Amino acid sequence: MRKYFEIHPKDDVEFKRLICQATRNEGAGVILDSNGFVSPEVVNASRHYDFIAGLQSVGDCKDDLAQVQLFHDKYKDWILGFLSYDIKNRFEDLTSTHPDKIELPDVYFFRPRYLFLYDNKTWTVGYLDEYDDEASVNEFIGDLRYCDESEVDYGEVKLNHQVSHKEYLEAIEKIQWHIQRGDVYELNYCMEFFANEIQITPQCVYQRLKEVSPTPFSSFVKYHDKFLMGASPERYLKKEGSRIISQPIKGTSPRDNNPFIDKANKDYLSHSVKERAENIMICDLVRNDLSKVAERGSVKVDELCGIYSFKQVHQMISTISAELRKDASWLDAIKASFPMGSMTGAPKINAMKLIEEYEQTKRGLYSGSVGYVTPEGDFDLNVVIRSVLYNAKRQYMSFMVGGAITGQSDAQKEYDECLLKASAIMKVFNIEK
Repeated sequence: MRKYFEIHPKDDVEFKRLICQATRNEGAGVILDSNGFVSPEVVNASRHYDFIAGLQSVGDCKDDLAQVQLFHDKYKDWILGFLSYDIKNRFEDLTSTHPDKIELPDVYFFRPRYLFLYDNKTWTVGYLDEYDDEASVNEFIGDLRYCDESEVDYGEVKLNHQVSHKEYLEAIEKIQWHIQRGDVYELNYCMEFFANEIQITPQCVYQRLKEVSPTPFSSFVKYHDKFLMGASPERYLKKEGSRIISQPIKGTSPRDNNPFIDKANKDYLSHSVKERAENIMICDLVRNDLSKVAERGSVKVDELCGIYSFKQVHQMISTISAELRKDASWLDAIKASFPMGSMTGAPKINAMKLIEEYEQTKRGLYSGSVGYVTPEGDFDLNVVIRSVLYNAKRQYMSFMVGGAITGQSDAQKEYDECLLKASAIMKVFNIEK
């Protein structure tokens, strides 16, 4: 049984860093950090957690989403983990045949021995009384200060492009041919940047990524020798009580140190016919997905094409909500809407088939999701974008960027937007564009 008590760290930021460093000693760990942001939403949350972390698995479930629900139902406890983009193949007649050098499982959720919760006011620790008591948990917390903080010197990073500039432009031309033919009307096309034979310290890279690009859905995952360091600004799906909410992002413009240029960039995004069209298309897709599990007439758009500013970019975000049917479970809501429309395009199945045809890398956890499920079956899941993936055994590091392609897209501008989205990660590794 999980029990809770309050703790009082002297420095919240430092304590978060120590928890992340502690994952060095764990086989599994998940950290979710909102970095002080309160994301746009209509849910009257009973409690908003700015930071959630789970360390040390005492039981887990992988590669079978149905088993995850049975696992959760058995323990009625917090579980943390991730969903790979490629579980789409379990829901539809789809395949993923591209190479995967990260090698994370398609699904993984675990029950943490130590659970840390912070709501911007109070720190709470959840422990399992079959393993610990307050004294032993406090001893574990006291030992956090001894976690190894040294970082491997990775030197100059040689970044490779899986897709050349020329190949990217050619792919966009082919995708637009499909759009003109009516196969899809929007498609999210992504490309990979990667580095071979690189040794990094993921915990330290994650801390720098948060400093360069603090976002409301940042995440860190350790799964044995495989890692995610994420700076996502996007929520995929949240459930609280019977209410479900999705907040797709479509539309990006750069920030600028000059306040007049910055405002002009923000105004351009707000009034861009192309960007609004992209966002509205995905809103329609999300509305359709949620309607499969929603009470009739409950799906609504709470905010259409809102503009929100982050350290690196301005983003166009819409909010769609619904009431979950009484006979639908939390897992049904995920099955009805995964993968998220903002990372596929529409119609969704046709878009995913074309993604497989024109992309050259298996997405894996990229454009998947990381998050948690509470004992009551509430959950919050992000969209894995603006994120670094790393396989320590292979010494292989990868990140992907992409954007929505429509008939009105300018291929060169789409390429430039991809570089903008990658800029925070490039800054972390001191890479020039």
